[in-house]
Amino acid sequence: MSTAKRKIKVLVVDDSLVFREIVARGLAHDSQIEVVATAVDPYDARDKILAYRPDVMTCDIEMPKMNGIEFIRRLLPQYPLPVIVVSTTSGAVFDALNAGAVEFISKPDLSSHRHIQHFLADLAEKIKIVARSKIKVAGTPRRVVLPPSRAGTSSYCRQVIAIGSSTGGTEALHYLLSHLPADIPAILIAQHIPPVFSRLFAEHLDAQTAFTVKEAEGGDVLEAGKVFIAPGDRHLRLKRQAGRYLTEVAEGEKVNGHRPSVDVLFESVAEAAGDKAVGIILTGMGADGARGMLQMRRKGARTIGQDEQSSVVYGMPKVAYEIGAVEKQAPLSEIPDLLLEALSR
Repeated sequence: MSTAKRKIKVLVVDDSLVFREIVARGLAHDSQIEVVATAVDPYDARDKILAYRPDVMTCDIEMPKMNGIEFIRRLLPQYPLPVIVVSTTSGAVFDALNAGAVEFISKPDLSSHRHIQHFLADLAEKIKIVARSKIKVAGTPRRVVLPPSRAGTSSYCRQVIAIGSSTGGTEALHYLLSHLPADIPAILIAQHIPPVFSRLFAEHLDAQTAFTVKEAEGGDVLEAGKVFIAPGDRHLRLKRQAGRYLTEVAEGEKVNGHRPSVDVLFESVAEAAGDKAVGIILTGMGADGARGMLQMRRKGARTIGQDEQSSVVYGMPKVAYEIGAVEKQAPLSEIPDLLLEALSR
């Protein structure tokens, strides 16, 4: 009797025949993945979903008859399955994530064999991750106006907030910032995200929340109400200089396979801020951030982890919890209150 693991069935949706062929042929080389069908538009895709019952769907945004965002929004309540948005570099991917997609990847330069190979390897890895993810059937209603401040900035006894996240993290971060008062101490974020998209994500959060959000440049002064996102291909660290906290951005080797790495951020916060910090680890695959969060807790920082039920992928917070790095584990909906409590105690 064969004990071979069942392949992940993938449906590729894109209006470009050339691109569909590149993806289908490229993924065919992965022994864990099977492209069971391709579709030219959302209506074709719906029929293929019924016929082939895929485990994962890749989907373009700009397509004839119906755009990918509207398709995802209509599809998931009826046929919940993990969707990876494959699109040109644009802030529209964040609308697709809000509609229910769980991951995204930028389309490669089709004239570059190297770009195509890198894209296919990245896509295959993301397919394997999201195949085990939880599906968010409906987009969380946007909450643009933040709740009133619950404490003056002087009453917060901790001065730095560090957050790490990966798959599912962009929406979790949006939710978190949308449910926090804008006068809280500065926030540093290491989200696993490609270059360029980190800047677009920062602009997206800046427009959608009451915080001042920007991609960290290095030398940024941490002040209440400001949020700094690690650049997509740089590590973000915290340093203390002349009585002030500043950002530090550097290249360096990948850590845990990532740049930015959550461990790099958390370890620097443990060193620079000690018991004046709060660490939060959100949804994501792998173990990045667990070791750094443990260092933070040992230095006296308060630490919070997202629970399994509310995580798209319960990987990073699971490892952090299991090694004792997480002081309190909770659903995403309870983390804003836990953070405010941690800042004030």
